[in-house]
Amino acid sequence: MVASKAQSFDITIIGSGPGGYVAAVRAGQLGLSTAVVEMAPAPGGTCLHWGCIPTKAMLHAAEVLETARHAAAFGIRVPDGANVDLEAMHAYKKKVVDGNAKGVEYLFKKNKVTYLEGRGKLAGRGKVEITAESGDPFTVATKHTVIATGSVIRGLPGVEFDGKRVINSDHALYFEQLPKSMIVLGAGAVGVEFASIYRSFGCEVTVVELLPNLVPIEDAELGKELARSFKKRGIGVHIDTRVESVKTTKTGVTVRADKGGKPLELKAEVLLVAIGRAPLTADLGLESTGVVVDDRGFIRVDSMMRTGEPGVYAIGDVLSTQALAHVASHEGIVAVEHAAGGTPHAIDYNKVPSCTYCKPEVASIGLSEQAAKAAGYEVAVGKFPFTAIGKAKILDDTSGFVKIVTDKNYDEVLGVHIIGPHATELISEATAAVNLEATAESLFQAIHAHPTLSEAMGEAALAAHGRPIHI
Repeated sequence: MVASKAQSFDITIIGSGPGGYVAAVRAGQLGLSTAVVEMAPAPGGTCLHWGCIPTKAMLHAAEVLETARHAAAFGIRVPDGANVDLEAMHAYKKKVVDGNAKGVEYLFKKNKVTYLEGRGKLAGRGKVEITAESGDPFTVATKHTVIATGSVIRGLPGVEFDGKRVINSDHALYFEQLPKSMIVLGAGAVGVEFASIYRSFGCEVTVVELLPNLVPIEDAELGKELARSFKKRGIGVHIDTRVESVKTTKTGVTVRADKGGKPLELKAEVLLVAIGRAPLTADLGLESTGVVVDDRGFIRVDSMMRTGEPGVYAIGDVLSTQALAHVASHEGIVAVEHAAGGTPHAIDYNKVPSCTYCKPEVASIGLSEQAAKAAGYEVAVGKFPFTAIGKAKILDDTSGFVKIVTDKNYDEVLGVHIIGPHATELISEATAAVNLEATAESLFQAIHAHPTLSEAMGEAALAAHGRPIHI
C-alpha cells in the first residue's frame, strides 16, 4: 500500500499486529478518522508474518505428514512413503500468510483506515512522527494515540544468533534444508511447538527447560503429560536444567548445562533459543511524556489501556499482560472504545484462554489446581482421559485428558485444562463456561453429542462430582 500523508486524525495506532489492526478496524467502525503506522512491508505484525499464522501452518503440515505416515492404520496406502517437501511447504505457508495480510488490507480499506508506512514515535502532545525508509520524516496531528508496537525475540545473554547454528523462531520458519538434530532451549509455547514440528519432519530433537515442567505457565499435570508424550515421540526432555555455556563449530553446537547439580552435555547441528520475547518500547519518544515504563520495559496502563500521558493508550506485548494475539485484540477494542467516549468492559485477565499447538495440543483457561488452592479455594477436581472417548479412538489419538477445577463449596468452574486431540478447539466450551460462571453440574447436564471429543468435557464435569460414566 502507498503511504498517505494526511495531516490530522482522531486516532493514530503505531503498529498493525493483532492488537493494532483490530483497534484500527474498531475505530473505523466507530466513525473515527484513523491511521495505522507500520514499519514492516505489510500489515499483520509478528503474529501474522513470523508467529501465530506461519507456525500453525507448519504445525498443520506436520499433522498431515504424521497422518500420512500412519495412514495404513486407517486402511489407506501411501505408496512412496511420506516425507516433507520443504520448498512446497514454505509455498503453502506463504500463501496462507499472504492471504491473511490481504485480508487486513481489505479491512483497512473497508473501514477507511489510512495506512502510513514507516516507523512511528510520539513527537509531542498530540503528534506522531513517521520515518519511512525513503523520503523525509513527517508528522501527523492526532487526538489519541495507541502504542501497539509488540515485542522482539529475547536472546541468551552472551550467545549471538548467527542464523545457522544458533537460531531463533524467525530462522526456524525458513530452513532450506532440514537439520538432522536440534536442541530447543525453552519449553514455552514457541519451544514446544517447534520441537513438535521438527520431530515430525524427521529431526532428532531435545528440549531443555530451566523450570520443573514443560509449558511451565500451565497446570503442572499438563506439563508432565506433555513430557510423557514427547518422550514417546522420541523427543528428549531435560527439565530443571540450567544452560551454562554454548559453543558453536562449523558443523554444530555443544550445550553444557547443570541438571539437578549434575553436568549435562548435549550436541546437535542447531540450537533454537526460545526463551521468550521483550517489549518493543525503545525509541518511541516516551522519555519526555507521562508514559511510565517499568524496569523490564513494559508500559503501565489502567483498565482502559490509558498510559500516564493524556490521550496515549498502549496495548499488546508492550504491556505485562499475557502476550497473546487475542489479548492484544481485545485490549485494542477497549482502548479505542474508551477513546471514542464509550465505557467498554474491562478485561478479566484471569479468564483468558491459552493455546499451544504442539502434538498433543495443550489449552487452558482460568485457575490451575495449584493456583486455586493458593487462592484459598476448597478445590474439587474432575479428570477424564481421551482413552475412554470413542471419537478419540476413531482418530487413533487417545493421548491426554480434560481436567476441570471447581470450587467445592459452590461447584463453580474455576479452570479447565486440556491436553490431547484438538484441545485448542475444545477450550471454547470451557471459555464460555468460565466467563458465564458455570457450575460443573451445568456442564454435565448439558448434553454433549456422540461421538465427539467434547464428551470428555461432560465426563470430566461428572468426575468432579465423583460419578463419571465411562471409567
